[in-house]
Amino acid sequence: METLHVDLGDRAYPIFIGSVLTNSELIKPYLTSNQICIVTNTVVAPLYLEAFCESLSDYSILKVILPDGESHKDLDTLNTIFDQLLAHHHNRKTTLIALGGGVTGDMTGFAAACYQRGVNFIQVPTTLLSQVDSSVGGKTGVNHKLGKNMIGAFYQPKCVLADTDVLKTLPQRELSAGIAEIIKYGLLGDAEFFEWLEEHVEKLLECDREALTYAIKRSCENKAQIVAQDEKESGVRAYLNLGHTFGHAIETAMGYGTWLHGEAVGAGMMMAVDLSARMGLIDESVVSRTKSLLERAKLPIQGPACMTNEQYIDLMSVDKKVLDGRLRLVLLKSLGEAFVTSDVDPKILAETLNATRSTD
Repeated sequence: METLHVDLGDRAYPIFIGSVLTNSELIKPYLTSNQICIVTNTVVAPLYLEAFCESLSDYSILKVILPDGESHKDLDTLNTIFDQLLAHHHNRKTTLIALGGGVTGDMTGFAAACYQRGVNFIQVPTTLLSQVDSSVGGKTGVNHKLGKNMIGAFYQPKCVLADTDVLKTLPQRELSAGIAEIIKYGLLGDAEFFEWLEEHVEKLLECDREALTYAIKRSCENKAQIVAQDEKESGVRAYLNLGHTFGHAIETAMGYGTWLHGEAVGAGMMMAVDLSARMGLIDESVVSRTKSLLERAKLPIQGPACMTNEQYIDLMSVDKKVLDGRLRLVLLKSLGEAFVTSDVDPKILAETLNATRSTD
């Protein structure tokens, strides 16, 4: 087992990586009472809920099983959690545990932030994407029909359990979606890690335990370091959104869940890298290397054929990084060095959107 720490002062917390799902001794120090509410979904529950509950059999457990998928990440589904907590008289000492992927984690965390103005919260991510990204850093929330993740809160968990064994049950699309976020860390701030990924991406697709453990740990180390510097995204944390402004526009336009989040981010990173090159910021070799790695990871490198430039601009204008009406994008100065800028020529942006649009 590997253990990392997110350094946030009195809100610091550990990330446990390895065969940890049913190791209750890791969780028990972070439970504040006998009350537990485990929130999961219809896909994860049949696989892991029973074993997870058995490891915590000394506690009074409420099980909330949500429908699966990004299309259900909304306020109506969120109310299901509140309804169950209130119906079963859960108090301020309860602990909400998210057992599932990024959607489950985001909604459970947001419910914990809101219920009785804030209760205990633990993340048990079961997808690669959630293990390397959404379970770490305290971003919680739900989608709105006009924009992704536009309603939420910063709310840190007490601990994170990232079990590598559960990844063997992931469909290939879900595994590739997680690898997109792993590639992101190499591009934005860790060129050495990017080179490692170029050598080992097939190992990740094969669910090689050693490769997965290393990639999860390295990704979490990168994210934890950034979050410790800038918890609420007033500065460098924005770098973690590389590819996301384009990607969120794709997810919103196509309907939540049509494209997996990591798939949209993969295409979005290709757009960001292409735009960086067209602006003369990076060498063409970075573009070709990024394209090759994304393709080997079985990720899209183009946006949907049906999306117009106007759609992209309209949806990107709702992005949380927009400031004083100006679109701000995360681009690259070099491989492993990101920055945020609002100084983008609309004509060059249009060239990138045209060049990275699928013709299928």
